[in-house]
Amino acid sequence: MVRTIAKDYDDKRRHILTVAAEVFAREGIARASMNEVARACGISKANIYHYYSSKDDIIFDILDRYLSELRDLILGIDLAGLSPQEQLHALTRGFLLAYEGMDNEHKIQGEGLPLLSSEKQDVLKGYQRELVGLVSDVLQSCAPDKLSLDKTRHRNVTMSVFGMLNWFYMWNPNATETARIDYAASVADLTLNGLNGK
Repeated sequence: MVRTIAKDYDDKRRHILTVAAEVFAREGIARASMNEVARACGISKANIYHYYSSKDDIIFDILDRYLSELRDLILGIDLAGLSPQEQLHALTRGFLLAYEGMDNEHKIQGEGLPLLSSEKQDVLKGYQRELVGLVSDVLQSCAPDKLSLDKTRHRNVTMSVFGMLNWFYMWNPNATETARIDYAASVADLTLNGLNGK
């Protein structure tokens, strides 16, 4: 007889992902066991396997949910009618506001992604490429004369924007919304001033 899916199946999976992300971020993915995840979720190890067949499946779903939602949010920012400089400000602000409350998911990206199969990595890297591509395109519009003929510099500037955003995020997890907005503006201004040689 086929086991029916409970009405709250999706809610329970989401709960498992949230709790597992916390466990993985605290203990490290390699050290955290399925027993620990199940215990933290308040369910048995046997029960957790009803929702996820392996740790890798949990890792993938955590990162897939996080990165796909981040991608949708950032690509959904309305940039129409904004100058390229205003677009960069809107994007840096959007990233830092979107990062709020996602400490665990953000923290385990580096450790978790290489543990997955190449097929699953490709899906997650696809989200990342879309985000990097959007910022890269906006930077290109901000300084076409400086970046169009220098692909290395273009990539360096693009990744430096993400480096600054991630630095703030990692070291200021409890920052207020105002602090996030202020720092996002600083990232945009520093980048734009650097591109313009100021």
